[in-house]
Amino acid sequence: MDVDEAQLLVDFRGKFRVDELLIASTPAWSWSLRPAQATLGAGVLSLNRYAASFSDVSGAELAEMAVLVGQLEKAVKCAFGYDVINYLMLMMVDKHVHFHVIPRYQAARRFAGLEWLDGGWPAMPALSVSQHAEHEGVLSAVREALGLACAG
Repeated sequence: MDVDEAQLLVDFRGKFRVDELLIASTPAWSWSLRPAQATLGAGVLSLNRYAASFSDVSGAELAEMAVLVGQLEKAVKCAFGYDVINYLMLMMVDKHVHFHVIPRYQAARRFAGLEWLDGGWPAMPALSVSQHAEHEGVLSAVREALGLACAG
């Protein structure tokens, strides 16, 4: 990996606070909470090494991704009861292999004493929305709930 690629990976992981908001990982992938909660439990699934395109991901890395996706779907379902889950690989701004994992909810959910809405349901998720970001400890509570569900 050259210096520019190393810096792109560092910048990506910093922007999405991957290490701070980490829920689970494999040697190849990290599942972290998305700092901007578009919906309850929104996350980021990111490759742990720099790659500019999905075709750069190896077969072994894809196999690890499948295992982690199974864990994350079970955890989000158990913790928050999503109706459907969207995986968005946009890479328009952050040119590194990652997916925005957006649980979708037909009806409001209550968590941490707050009401959570899916403003885009049933169409595209409203990614620009960050619910309850002003409430102290909300990200920690969501991360903890997912971590407990993931461990169980």
